[in-house]
Amino acid sequence: MDTIASLFSFITTPVSWVIVQFHSLYGAIFGPDTGWAWGLSIVSLVILIRICLIPLFVKQIKATRAMQTLQPEMKKIQERYKSDKQRQSEEMMKLYKESGTNPLSSCLPILAQSPFFFALYHVLSGIASNDTIGVIDKPLLESAQKAHIFGAPLAAKFMDSEEKVQALHASLTDVRVVTAIMIILMSASQFFTQRQLMTKNVDTTVKTPFMQQQKMLMYVFPIMFAVFGINFPVGVLVYWLTTNVWTMGQQMFVIRRNPTPGSKAQAAFLERLQKQLTHSKKVRGRGNANVIKAIVAKGRDRNEFERKFINGLSKEGLVAQADGSVALSESSVATETEDGTPAAGGAPKRQQPKRQSKSQRQSAAAHSKAESGAETASDAKTSLEKTQDEPEDAAPKDKPAGGKSGSGNARQAKSGQRKGQQRPKHPSKK
Repeated sequence: MDTIASLFSFITTPVSWVIVQFHSLYGAIFGPDTGWAWGLSIVSLVILIRICLIPLFVKQIKATRAMQTLQPEMKKIQERYKSDKQRQSEEMMKLYKESGTNPLSSCLPILAQSPFFFALYHVLSGIASNDTIGVIDKPLLESAQKAHIFGAPLAAKFMDSEEKVQALHASLTDVRVVTAIMIILMSASQFFTQRQLMTKNVDTTVKTPFMQQQKMLMYVFPIMFAVFGINFPVGVLVYWLTTNVWTMGQQMFVIRRNPTPGSKAQAAFLERLQKQLTHSKKVRGRGNANVIKAIVAKGRDRNEFERKFINGLSKEGLVAQADGSVALSESSVATETEDGTPAAGGAPKRQQPKRQSKSQRQSAAAHSKAESGAETASDAKTSLEKTQDEPEDAAPKDKPAGGKSGSGNARQAKSGQRKGQQRPKHPSKK
């Protein structure tokens, strides 16, 4: 570890200068020889480095999602050229080039902060061995050696001997208890960060080897931190614990605001967005507008959660627009005024008839039956009166010869039968 740290000695001076500047600030508050002054200086160094690495973190997210998208294609290439490893590598590189992705982009934040990590390790090792390094002179070196975090010196390690720990004015028990707790917290934060990524921010609709690799790393990384942590000084453990907590919080923010499509985090995000749109009827924030715009642009390629989001808006009378906004659907616009008359440009609302009781339906049926019977009797009486008012010697204009036909017609009229030609009976009824 000391050999690797010496390779990054070129950045030791800038790192030590930053620590000294923060120490002068916190030393004025807590005292120059306290563990709070030196410990907070290391924490501030981590925060400063991680703020500078935010652009690389954004690039890492984009690269990781691009790799997740390419997993089905990569699997096809592996199956197609299973026996030809060279052709398989060529096709993989061609796929990366066409899609504009780089597998190493997902490791950029870790690679970028590695020089700072080893430079800090080099500085703390110099404090433990009583060597001035960078801008840390003899007075600052003595001040750093006096600084203890919960009884453990900044430069002490879990595997140090009792004589070395006593030279730093501390007890071996305090050093091992503090370092063991910090190693456990460091490994647990790394495990929780990776587990959060796997359980919430992975597309569950696609099963790829990439998911298996991430699941394996979820258990490998914490074990690696635990193994290497016993050889880290307390100051380096403070550095690594701080950067793990920062990564965990940063990832929680990204998962909540910009989740991976098809993941459980996206389902929760779209559910929150739907409630907000239902309440306010408008989109708040450019990020939410970009999400809606991307969902609308997908069309039939939407996943299950995106289709549920669009259908939920439709049930609430909202329509997602191509520009990322929402508008009221035509069916949700009011079409009547307060007095019940149709509004301008709107059709009257359809009203459902009221359901009647059984007694009401029976009385209505009896009333309509009585009215129809009265109308039938009135029609029959009127027809009879007309027949009696006709003179007996009146003959029809087209009276046929013989006279029988006329009397037959008169009898049919009196009996209420229909005049005119009758339908002939069926031969079987004669």
